[in-house]
Amino acid sequence: MNGTIRVGNLFGIPFYVHPSWFFVLALFTWTYSNQLAVLFPGLGAGVPWIMGLIAALLLFASVLAHELGHSFVAKSQGIEVKSINLFLFGGLASLEKESKTPAEAFWVAIAGPVVSLLLFGLFTIIGTNLTISGPIATIVGLLASLNLMLALFNLIPGLPLDGGNILKAIVWKITGNQYKGIVFAGRVGQIFGWIAIAAGLLPVVFGSFPNFWTLLIGWFLLQNATGFARSAKVQDTLSSLSAIDAVVPNSPIVSESLTLREFANEFVIGKENWRKFLVTDEGGYLVGAIAVDALKTIPVDLWPRTLVKELVQPVDPTTTIKADQSLLDVVTLIEQKQVSEIPVVRENGMVVGMLEKASIINLLQRQAQAKLA
Repeated sequence: MNGTIRVGNLFGIPFYVHPSWFFVLALFTWTYSNQLAVLFPGLGAGVPWIMGLIAALLLFASVLAHELGHSFVAKSQGIEVKSINLFLFGGLASLEKESKTPAEAFWVAIAGPVVSLLLFGLFTIIGTNLTISGPIATIVGLLASLNLMLALFNLIPGLPLDGGNILKAIVWKITGNQYKGIVFAGRVGQIFGWIAIAAGLLPVVFGSFPNFWTLLIGWFLLQNATGFARSAKVQDTLSSLSAIDAVVPNSPIVSESLTLREFANEFVIGKENWRKFLVTDEGGYLVGAIAVDALKTIPVDLWPRTLVKELVQPVDPTTTIKADQSLLDVVTLIEQKQVSEIPVVRENGMVVGMLEKASIINLLQRQAQAKLA
């Protein structure tokens, strides 16, 4: 799964770590151990490293709790959580689909920062009310501040951060268009990405080295926000178009009453565009499909006396689409069923034609060219 390593399951959710996570774990362990060694010089040689590792693991446990916050709210809405991943920049809960309403999307987005704020409160209470001191008190204080930083950073109102998803939900509520919310929050995320990149390069102006960590964060925000905005624009266009708009002209449709000889002469011989044809009855209703290769199963001398309907194979109803359904539904179905073409039928079952991935791409290209003209 994109080079990640599966660690196990958490509450039924697959849990992965990216190789980059080990780099950050080592970096944080080294940083915390050095701080503890300076603050408490009497700890001994290996103790700061052990405590630094514990602190780093507790930090990532906090990140994991943050993602579980998103996941539990999503699951309460009937949304499957495909995985939780820890990587260079934190964590990510991968959801099966979007929430159905702006309010539900808001609660999924806010759940993570709420968990981080609760952890900040918990560690603060532990640090101020329990009689702990020394390195343990330092680690508890560190975890409190880092959870506060995690919450505040994620509340920045730009995708792909939680604040961007909150902003998306707000714009979705105001406009009634989910994709306008994503585009707007994506644009804001791009602005924050450029700000972070500029902040990372600012030390160069004063003759110092750039802040590479800030540059990385800026690049991460910019790339992901741009991807969200572009994807949302395509989805918005797809949702405004219907399946009938992308039906292939002269789609491969034949009548079940044709003989195999007529079928071969009129639709197959000298024509190599299609390897499968939709088959209709006399009323134009879909009865199944016939593959060109099926002709090989019947001796050629029997073709004039064999009808197409004798070789018809049923079409799975779940792989057909209604003519008035959005192209976004079509793309979703194509991805779910792993097919390259889909029969399009009217509400009453009459065949409209065949729709291919390529026909969707061509339609989108024509739409884009029309906007530029």
